[in-house]
Amino acid sequence: MVITLLLSIVFIGLGIIHFNWVFGGKWGFQESLPTNRNGEKVLNPKTIDCLIVGFFLIVFGMFYFLKLGLITLQMPHKISTIAGWTIPIIFLLRAVGEFNYIGFFKQVKGTEFAKLDSKYFSPLCLIVGLLGIITQINTGI
Repeated sequence: MVITLLLSIVFIGLGIIHFNWVFGGKWGFQESLPTNRNGEKVLNPKTIDCLIVGFFLIVFGMFYFLKLGLITLQMPHKISTIAGWTIPIIFLLRAVGEFNYIGFFKQVKGTEFAKLDSKYFSPLCLIVGLLGIITQINTGI
């Protein structure tokens, strides 16, 4: 139960950060964008991208509130099972990365983003993925 609540809080917190960017907030935005060795951004997300990611992060948080029983909503078991496995897999894949700029196996390691990614972003994704799997196993496959 504690793990599921923690996942809800993490996802909603991350969603709020993304919505902050949608509405013009700057905190953490530049630091969250990978750059190449020359310092040039390799991702240039638009406002709509932050909106979509923020929306899904909030939905993921609500999903875990639903698993806790804090939200009452009839959801087919199959959809709940698919979501329960898909969410942690997304974050485990993010932790592994795309083998160039993002994740534990990135090649570009000296940039400010790479340092933050190795210290915070990828470990958070790994923890979220593992906790999501634990939650799924404990609440029904």
